[in-house]
Amino acid sequence: MKELGQEHFYNIGVSYKKADAETRGKFSVSKENQIALLKSAKLKGVSGVFIISTCNRTEIFGFANRPCLLIELLCEFSEGTSKEFAEISNVFQDQQAISHLYRIGTGLDSQILGDYEIVGQLRQSFKLSKKLKTTNAYIERLVNSVLQASKKVKNSTKLSSGTTSVSYAAVQYIIKNVPNYNTKNILVFGLGKMGKHTCKNLAEYTKNKQVCLVNRTEEKATEFVKEHKSIRKSVIENLSEEVANADILIVSTGAEKPTITKNHLSENKEILILDLSMPENVAHDVQDFNNVSLVNVDELSKITHETLAVRLAEVPLAEKIIEIHKAEFNDWLNHRRFTPAIAALKSSLENIKNDEINFQKKKISNFDEDQAEILTSRLIQKITTQFVKHLKDENTSVSESIDVIQKVFQS
Repeated sequence: MKELGQEHFYNIGVSYKKADAETRGKFSVSKENQIALLKSAKLKGVSGVFIISTCNRTEIFGFANRPCLLIELLCEFSEGTSKEFAEISNVFQDQQAISHLYRIGTGLDSQILGDYEIVGQLRQSFKLSKKLKTTNAYIERLVNSVLQASKKVKNSTKLSSGTTSVSYAAVQYIIKNVPNYNTKNILVFGLGKMGKHTCKNLAEYTKNKQVCLVNRTEEKATEFVKEHKSIRKSVIENLSEEVANADILIVSTGAEKPTITKNHLSENKEILILDLSMPENVAHDVQDFNNVSLVNVDELSKITHETLAVRLAEVPLAEKIIEIHKAEFNDWLNHRRFTPAIAALKSSLENIKNDEINFQKKKISNFDEDQAEILTSRLIQKITTQFVKHLKDENTSVSESIDVIQKVFQS
């Protein structure tokens, strides 16, 4: 790895905080493109990098001499432009980037506070980077620390109490807004992670026996309905027919372009469509039909206020846990940074000591070499210990102090 002093650890990204669902969709990076992006980063000399791309955010963490390099990678492998990025992005450096990752990994930065699905996504992102050899010791230590903090927050607080994932929010929206929801014909289109959670939540919370599932890969749907007997499976060829029969359509297909358009709908048929996909998979113009109601991810996130009240009270406790783990990581980081300099200082002092003892041995008769060795070794230990304390002080500029050691003792 390159000297950390020559580079900075950056985070560049787009999230729900500044970008709407449509804009986030432009910066979404498919799994195939994530692999291509990481390989390209490696070729361009980025010493450590990983990417997270979910419905709520696309974030790149990595080392670079300038953040522009990471921004260029994101724009190259997504549909977004650098001009759009500048208007809705976040760019963090070093400690800010570290703090941001802790907040992401513990659910503090999720669109739905405490949403724990991000942890699995973080693990998968890190696993992919490790497989492609785009991680380094710094990133491995940091991600492991974030995951430990996340586990502690999950087990020691109520930050993730209740369920407020997008899939759960979709079901709650139906319960609160659709009369006789348990008798309505519900069609779930798409069986990715979101689709599976939605089907499970429908079964658990609505007791609706009229849920139909359509997936492009029929085998996956067949396997799923074997475990969930209350859900009926249909085939992609019958999609239009199933949509025509549905009162509620939940779309979680995860495609790059809309999978539901006006062609699938009837102008006279009343239907509620919940689009859980990112990028959005339902064409906006379906709303031209007066009987079509379309709800997207951003709208669904607004219905979880009751659970959020409990979670908000837990934020200070979660932040304390983060600070403990972050302090441990920074201790490791500082130790890693100044250990070579301390070793060089100690080596230089040892050389000075040895030269002086040899000089005094020749000059002083009956010179007690053993006593001098004990005394000078203790002095060297006290000097290096004092300097380590100096480096650990939060007001100390570690890089400047190390530069001084190197100039004075390694010249």
